[in-house]
Amino acid sequence: MPSLKEIKGRIASVKSTRKITSAMKMVASSKLHHAQVAIQNMLPYEELLEHILKSFLAAEAEAQTIFDQERPVHRAALVVMTSNSSLCGGFNANTIKMMLHAVDEYSQTIGRDNVEIYPIGRKVYEKAKKLGLAVQGEFSALADKPNVQQCIDIAMELGTKFAEGKIDKVEIIYHHFKSAGSQVLTRKTFLPIDIQSELNADKERDLESVIATKESQEYLKKRGERETEQKKDDVKPLNDNFIVEPDMGTVLSQLIPKLAHLSLYTALLDSNASEHAARMVAMQTATDNADELLRELNLQYNKGRQQAITNELLDIVG
Repeated sequence: MPSLKEIKGRIASVKSTRKITSAMKMVASSKLHHAQVAIQNMLPYEELLEHILKSFLAAEAEAQTIFDQERPVHRAALVVMTSNSSLCGGFNANTIKMMLHAVDEYSQTIGRDNVEIYPIGRKVYEKAKKLGLAVQGEFSALADKPNVQQCIDIAMELGTKFAEGKIDKVEIIYHHFKSAGSQVLTRKTFLPIDIQSELNADKERDLESVIATKESQEYLKKRGERETEQKKDDVKPLNDNFIVEPDMGTVLSQLIPKLAHLSLYTALLDSNASEHAARMVAMQTATDNADELLRELNLQYNKGRQQAITNELLDIVG
């Protein structure tokens, strides 16, 4: 059994660790709130633009472009989004695991050397470099501070390569933010444009609460079921009567690049919010574990102290 001095030292150490994890949880909660506001401001514009463009491409026979036509894949690119720092549970590990799974899939058909990696976040950049993958640049700054202009540059580079035939398929791997306690690891086709994804896209989100509890998840689930029932009752057909001005080429040349960089930026905001949510939950769990450990150590300390007092009394009586 450890001495009272050792137990007291452990109690002090756990208290110090608990202060750190509790402070980190509060910081992550604050950052999560700002990330939720950023998504909330961005989503209506991005979702409506995606709906308009994909409805337009699906309805107009003349609106066929190279960006929405599938072709045999000889070279592929993966845009993978992780964080720059640790202490966020399995957030980074799960994303890297899905990236490696995607690389293995492509390796069986087109070869490992024909898969390009666009790493957003220091963790995935270091892992891809260590494994010897074809890394196309380093975008760690975007993981902490999402920037529209850099997203436009990446989307333009990918779009140019796709148009020139240097890349045949582009996928994004990131965490889709649903709520503070639920982030879904997603592998989404970026190019060519997937028209069908508009019909079965997951729009369910909770962008107000920063509490990750079972009660909040049950509420979100029930609310999603109610909204689904309402949508089934109020199904409206897509408006397929488009008037194109000035001409088809000009409209598509403006809409498609805008949708591309907005999709990339929205995925980045999703990943950023998911990182803070994962870190908040991880730090909350660590704080709870520290509380439980403190309770056990205090009990052990009190038992040892009581035993020492009893032994001293027995010595005095003897």
